Amino acid sequence: MHIATCVWQEKAAAAMGAAGGRAGEWALSRASVWALLAVAGGALNCAVSFVVFSFLDVLDMVLCVVYKVVDYAVEAEWKPCYCSPAARDDGGGGSAAGTLFVPPRAASAGPKVVRLSSSSSSSANKMQVEDVSDTLYVRASLLSDATCRKPGQSPPALTVSPAIAELIRGKIDRAPRPPRQAPCWSDCDCKHCHSWSTGSRSSHLYVHVQAPPPSVEATEAVVFIHGFISSSVFWTETVFPAFSPAARGKYRMFAVDLLGFGRSPKPAESLYTLREHLEMIERSVLQRYRLRSFHVVAHSLGSVLALALAVKYPDAVKSLTLLAPPYFPVPEEEAGAATQYVMRRVAPRRVWPPIAFGASMACWYEHVSRTICLTICRHHRVWDRLFRIFTRNRMRTFLIEAFMCHTHNAAWHTLHNIMCLSASRMGSYLDVVSAQLSCKVALFHGRDDELLPVECTLAVGARVPRARVTVYDNKDHITIVIGQEKLFAAELEAIWTAAC
Repeated sequence: MHIATCVWQEKAAAAMGAAGGRAGEWALSRASVWALLAVAGGALNCAVSFVVFSFLDVLDMVLCVVYKVVDYAVEAEWKPCYCSPAARDDGGGGSAAGTLFVPPRAASAGPKVVRLSSSSSSSANKMQVEDVSDTLYVRASLLSDATCRKPGQSPPALTVSPAIAELIRGKIDRAPRPPRQAPCWSDCDCKHCHSWSTGSRSSHLYVHVQAPPPSVEATEAVVFIHGFISSSVFWTETVFPAFSPAARGKYRMFAVDLLGFGRSPKPAESLYTLREHLEMIERSVLQRYRLRSFHVVAHSLGSVLALALAVKYPDAVKSLTLLAPPYFPVPEEEAGAATQYVMRRVAPRRVWPPIAFGASMACWYEHVSRTICLTICRHHRVWDRLFRIFTRNRMRTFLIEAFMCHTHNAAWHTLHNIMCLSASRMGSYLDVVSAQLSCKVALFHGRDDELLPVECTLAVGARVPRARVTVYDNKDHITIVIGQEKLFAAELEAIWTAAC
């Protein structure tokens, strides 16, 4: 019996081994098929992307002419733009006065100072533009980028057109004056988007405040900063209602609309630099409500502003919570063109995934993106009504307000001067947070985020070793909050409690 059992077990083991071998071969075969499909899909994506973005290169040039004509016809004013070509400087000093001479610069160099004329080097003809990203005026077409760009090669000196030089100089050196009140014809003029132009609201951001009842004294404050093309409703319609009664009785919560977004001012003459965004947050929240210490919660692009705020107020920040921070460590061979490297990572000029396609159109094409804003943002009320009709009012439409209430001027400059220029700042900010700040640092990311890969947060965690990193499976750039509001609210409460 014992022998028979052993023989039966041996036969069963042999049969299972044979079946396992066939299963292994089948699994290997399936893996090979999927690998081939992935390669074919990648090749198809590249081919279609080349055709689509080559067409967009041409379309953007056509739209440039169209908008100049329409702007002049409607507002009797030629609107400057950044699409004038940049030429390599030949060192001959023959460019016209008023041009912008941009010398090649390593990422580790000091402030970026440019000459307004390549034929003169006097200090009167120089302008410091360290807050202005060169991705605004240096964006190669897809064809030239594919044929001429060599990774690791430092960018040559550039001479940018006089129109761009005057545009940047005019916005940097403008005398203090009230912002233009009338919106551009291509921007929305509804009460929601343009209410900032009345009274004294043009000097402060819109801030949604959730505080305990007057009978209860709040002991701590929290500042919430939204991401790109978003607004305070990203927080107020999601996690704010999900906080526990204890948290609502303890914390004053401030959710801001960044400059140019939501209900905040949208000045046409602003460059929307990090300095301008930060000054408005200080004036509208820290100074107005006299905050001496506070927690900071920021999403996506807002993480850059949160880090800048923490570095400027190291003793005031009690905890720093960053969701999907846009940190792309720049390889050494790309150090001479760090902003261009970040722009290619954020906007890779690919049609798939769709979020990358949208980011690429917003980042590379000034006039195509203006057309998108004209179609969507200017008519956001129409889209809101249509959405309510098609969904029979079964879904909240706060995301329409979050993503569609901004101007093209604000989105365009913020994307380049905050996101792309973060290449020269994020590393130093993180080093300061790691070495000089003692506040709690928590990082969150969705593993399925197709806009900012999870490697961004892991890189931040590597730079700030004490940071607690949480990666949510099956969550992306938006659903990291939306869809799990109670869970995330509980996470925030635990972070704030531990920071006390």
